[in-house]
Amino acid sequence: MSADDRNILARARVSTRLPAQDLDRARRFYAETLGLEPVDERPGGLLYRCAGTEFVLFKSTGASPGTFTQMALEVDDIETAVSELKQHGVVFEDVDVPGFRTKDGIAEIEGNYPSKGARGERGAWFRDSEGNLLGMGEPVA
Repeated sequence: MSADDRNILARARVSTRLPAQDLDRARRFYAETLGLEPVDERPGGLLYRCAGTEFVLFKSTGASPGTFTQMALEVDDIETAVSELKQHGVVFEDVDVPGFRTKDGIAEIEGNYPSKGARGERGAWFRDSEGNLLGMGEPVA
């Protein structure tokens, strides 16, 4: 029996929670701008699924400072994803920090996790209607 078999959390599914001060505004942004519709809802919460994973937007009086990536989406073609989202009004963050910077909204990032079988990643970041910082990444083989 491996350590993962004995650890209940290693077998758990992970689901992101993103705060929304205005849940109706967030629902419109995710539908109209990102093309995502909730698969389920309850008072104060919207459940979304993407490729077998899920995230929730929840009504909150608090807000994230938006100073870090709160959720990332791994895509097969980041240039197409960035282009399509720009057509829907998404503004991508300009990043210029030691180690990488964005060009046309996309950063080339050296290194990746060995288990992903990639030598690097291309990344882009944008904010949702609630100020949450979302990222997109494409592994580079």
